[in-house]
Amino acid sequence: MYDYLRPLLFALDAETAHRLTLFGLGVAHRSNLARYVATPADDLPVEAFGIRFPNPVGLAAGLDKNAEHLDELGALGFGFVEVGTVTPRPQDGNPKPRMFRLPQREAIINRMGFNNAGVDALVRNVQKSDYRGVLGINIGKNKDTANEHAVDDYLFCLERVHAHASYITVNISSPNTQGLRDLQQEETLRRFIGTLREAQERLGAQAGARKPMLLKIAPDLSESELDAIADVLLACGIDGVICTNTTVDHSAVVNEPNGGEAGGLSGKPLFAHSTAVLRGMRKRLGERIAIVGVGGILDGGDAAEKLDAGATLVQLYSGLVYRGPKLVAECVDEIRRQREHADAI
Repeated sequence: MYDYLRPLLFALDAETAHRLTLFGLGVAHRSNLARYVATPADDLPVEAFGIRFPNPVGLAAGLDKNAEHLDELGALGFGFVEVGTVTPRPQDGNPKPRMFRLPQREAIINRMGFNNAGVDALVRNVQKSDYRGVLGINIGKNKDTANEHAVDDYLFCLERVHAHASYITVNISSPNTQGLRDLQQEETLRRFIGTLREAQERLGAQAGARKPMLLKIAPDLSESELDAIADVLLACGIDGVICTNTTVDHSAVVNEPNGGEAGGLSGKPLFAHSTAVLRGMRKRLGERIAIVGVGGILDGGDAAEKLDAGATLVQLYSGLVYRGPKLVAECVDEIRRQREHADAI
């Protein structure tokens, strides 16, 4: 169905098409027409950071910032769904237009700026949802919160989402909130993660249920910066790392229409670089920390390549814009096929 609808959606502004797609998924789900949208693949179980996932293919944060569409997204066959990024207080994000397709390169540039309805609204939506799958909640800071007080915003969100999340992702790598990526600097990151880890363990002890914590990193880090981040993550005992967020390097698309727009670049041009960062982090981290691979997955082979590079799980976003919901089952099936082939050798 998506193949027929895509030309109509691509005739619209990207953010408008985004809203209409989610609305349409909701209508299809409530009308029991989900089978015409996507046919989920059979389970392909995997375990990571103490959680059993029905399959290793998840939805990346950013598509459903306020957890308003959990039921319909969960019905598409994802092994897990990550919502957010959410901030303590509601914020509008950056001025529109702020999302741009580059269809000739199967890419997207966005400068959304953590637009969301605030953490309390997200929690209410999760509570109203019937979704019972693995749920990640991605947390951030408000744009007017200074970096020296940023940890307070993350603690605020962590405390409110803890009871409702299967795992929590700490997002300090979006390029669209000024100064946010500075939190990835070694000494700042060490203090920052240490404080959040203390809160994670305290909340887990109080609830009798420990919730894993992941860190989402940028692809635009030097080798020495990645070395430092790996050292911090190992020392702090974080549960997982997501490689990677969008890139500010537009060199691959600079001559394309909309290629000069400010914001983070995602989609196919990000694949090679994000996968290289993933592979390097696996070498640095060994097997002690699980890695989620995201960035530029447009077909099943891309998903399998992320796993070969060292990921335990993968996430999709831009690929869904270009391929539609069928991409989820395609990725699961290709990962299964390659595993069966490897086992037979």
